[in-house]
Order: sequence, then C-alpha cells, then structure tokens
Amino acid sequence: MREPLIFERSRSGRRAFAQAPTDDVSASIPPEFRRSDEPLMPEVSELQVVRHFTRLSQQNFSIDTQFYPLGSCTMKYNPRACNALAFLPGLRNRHPLAPTSHGQGFLSCMFELQEMLKDVTGMKAVSLTPMAGAQGEFAGVAMIRAYHLARGDSERNEIIVPDAAHGTNPATATMSGCVVRELPTDEDGDLELDALRAAVGPRTAGIMLTNPSTLGVFERKISEIAEIVHGAGGLLYYDGANLNAILGKVRPGDMDFDVIHMNLHKTFSTPHGGGGPGSGAVGVGERLKPFMPIPVVTQKSDNGNAHYELLTEEDLPQSIGRLSAFMGNSGVLLRAYVYMRMVGRDGMRRIAEFATLNANYLQCRLRDAGFELAYPERRASHEFIITLKHQAKTLHVTAMDFAKALLDRNYHAPTTYFPLLVPECLLIEPTETESRETLDGFVDAMVAIAREAEVDVDKVKSAPFTTTVRRLDDVKAARSLDLAYRPPEA
Repeated sequence: MREPLIFERSRSGRRAFAQAPTDDVSASIPPEFRRSDEPLMPEVSELQVVRHFTRLSQQNFSIDTQFYPLGSCTMKYNPRACNALAFLPGLRNRHPLAPTSHGQGFLSCMFELQEMLKDVTGMKAVSLTPMAGAQGEFAGVAMIRAYHLARGDSERNEIIVPDAAHGTNPATATMSGCVVRELPTDEDGDLELDALRAAVGPRTAGIMLTNPSTLGVFERKISEIAEIVHGAGGLLYYDGANLNAILGKVRPGDMDFDVIHMNLHKTFSTPHGGGGPGSGAVGVGERLKPFMPIPVVTQKSDNGNAHYELLTEEDLPQSIGRLSAFMGNSGVLLRAYVYMRMVGRDGMRRIAEFATLNANYLQCRLRDAGFELAYPERRASHEFIITLKHQAKTLHVTAMDFAKALLDRNYHAPTTYFPLLVPECLLIEPTETESRETLDGFVDAMVAIAREAEVDVDKVKSAPFTTTVRRLDDVKAARSLDLAYRPPEA
C-alpha cells in the first residue's frame, strides 16, 4: 500500500505549535523580499510529521536492516561510536571562521588523520579538503595537469582510462580539460600492456585506475604499467574506491602511484548513499606536493610546544586552489579519524583480510551453486563478478530481474550491469562486516530465484511483490522525474 504524501494528510489550520516561532520576525525583512502569497506547505501536527517520515524510513533498504552487497561501494557497517564522538560538543560547535588558536583540538585530529592516511597509502602528503570522491578525482587530475603545465609541458592532455574504470574517471578527465584514451583489459581482467605501450607518448598526462580493479581482481602487472607510464613522462592516478581491499597489505605509493583520492565515506566509517555526505581526501607523491588543494593542516613548534596551522596560498603558491569554503566535511573527517584510531594498524589489516575472505567464500559458494564467474581463473579481491548471460539466454531472465526478485527475499541487489564489458553482470561486494550465515542466506536466495525462473519465469520478471512500490519504468523515472506536488483542482 502506498504511503500517502504528507500533503494528503494536510488539514487547513492544523499546526505544530511547539516548533512555531513566538516572535513575529517579518517586520525585520525589507518589504521587497517578503512573499506576497502563502507558501505551499502541508498543515500537519508534529506527531504526524514524526510518524510520516519514520514510516518512510522503515520502507528503505539500508545497511542497518539488510545485506547490502553493492559492488564498488563498500556498504559496510560503521560503528556508532565514530558518529557519537564526532558529535562531541567541542567539535560540533566549533565555528569554521574561528581563529586556529580556538580550534587546536580539532586541528590536531586533522593533522593526525593526514599522517595516518599518509602511512596507510604510502603517499608523501595528504589534503583533506575535497568534499566527495568525485571532487577528489577532479583534484587528482587537476594536480597532474598543473604539474605538466608548471614544467612547460602543455601538450600533455591525454588521460588513459581502462575500459573497466569507474564511470566518473572519464568524466573527471574531460572536466579537467583532458582527452580520454580508453584501453582494453584482457580475458583475465588485466590491462593489456601492448595496448598501453601503443597509447603512451608525448601527449600522455597520466593514467587513471584502481587496484584491485572494478573487475574485482588485483592488477598483476602494476609494476610494468607504472614503468611504461612514467617512462613516457606521464603520472599515475589511483582511484581509491577499492582501498578497503588492501588496507595494511599493500600501499598505492609502493605501487608507484603519484596521486590517490580516498573515499573516506566508504572505507573509514561514514554511512553513504543518497548523495552524501562524503570526503575525497587526496594523497600525493613528492612531485605533486606543491600543487595540493588548500588548506592543509601543518604542525609547528613554538618553544617545544606543538601547535597547528593551516597552509594557504601563501605557503603553496602553485596549489590548484580551494575546493570548498573551509576544509572539507569535518564530520566525515572526524568519523574517519576516530575509526582509524579505534581499529589501529592491526585492525586495518583484518579489514582487508576479512573483506577478501568473505568475497572469496561467496564467490566459491555461488560458483558451486551453478552461477558463472566472469573471471573463473582469478581469485576475488574484496568483490567479484558473476554473469547471468546463460540465464538470460535459456530462461529469459536478466540480471535486473534477479535484482528485483532479491528485494522480495529481503536482500538489496548487488551492482547491476557494471562494469559494462561483462554482459548481464552482478558486481558483488560482501564487505568484512557480514557473517557467514548472511552470506549463505544470500546464496540460498539466488538459487531460489534461479529455480523459480525455471518453473514460473513471469513471476520472476514481475518482481518485486512485497515492496511498497512495484517495478518501475526505469527509463521514464529517469527522464520524466516529477518531484513537485500540485494540489488537486478545487
């Protein structure tokens, strides 16, 4: 049954008086800025508002309520302690325009976070200012461009992107004024080195990739890739979306990457989804340090006493500039700081080990249950891909049909149809925080859907049945989205 719109609960004259302002503030607003008509707002009580939005939240799938194996997104459990500590009054109430002398506690946390991120990635410096993963990507490519321009190498405007890359990678390169050169991966999921050798040249600015890749496998030729790109004068950019897979095991800096963005909201304890909040902190190697986005927290010593300041344009005159009004999403950064301090060095290693163990266990269980692996000769990293092309051909059910049917069994679907080069694919990431019982239940659900398709294919293709909203016309929903409420004609 559809939840009524809050406007449909509205009754003329009903108010939530506990929250109503007691003073008439309209007199302080200049006449030219005052409304001439009443705003279209629902007239409901406070209790109706609470119940309405609570019911809506209960209809959502979330990591708090269901298994959420969204590949490439790391939808894992985030300890509530991180959120509670980030909301301590002394941190929450700090005004961003206050002088640094009034925020030494906060700045010390941010400096330590920069140092920990340097350590875990193997980079030489870190800036926390990018507000999201996509902005971190943009900062990375912008720094690569600034590096080449500072050397008078203005012809270098080509960014190499594997065909299995995240969709934001080519968009980021284009927005940074670069030309994208797409390269193929081989049948085992590795980048084709011959194609890379043919693509690099005097116009090569760099390459964007992540390791493990979006195909769910570790790029085994990463040393050769770094040598080829650096030999041609280009730089290496690391997309940090899959950093959760390698914490404490291998560092992008040790793979010879020059810049990395980190999705702190994926790897380091901020629930994400629905558009934010996020943090795309960037780490850089030695040659990109002058170009980091500002501000950056630095530690200084005054008569043996440490204090913290913000590096600005005066300190980094070659910086690509400011990406946010202040210094990133402080709440997300604080959660990441608390999380890293809480789990410690050994805890980060366990995160990668358990994430990889869960992925390989689930991959083997699905393979043994008759599902086809996209890369059967490769061990999974933190995620893996199955292809349902056989089911699509013989049973006429698609990956999207499986995704919808999983909702009826109380599981959120994995990522569907990404990466695009694997037909009818599901990209599955169980993360390190799920139990074996949960993974077994997911396998049982997948097997049940396959068996149901053999006897009643129309039922699978009509799923979901138990959700508040049945199957939507995805194309129409995207192209004809209508979020405006219009009252019925009187």
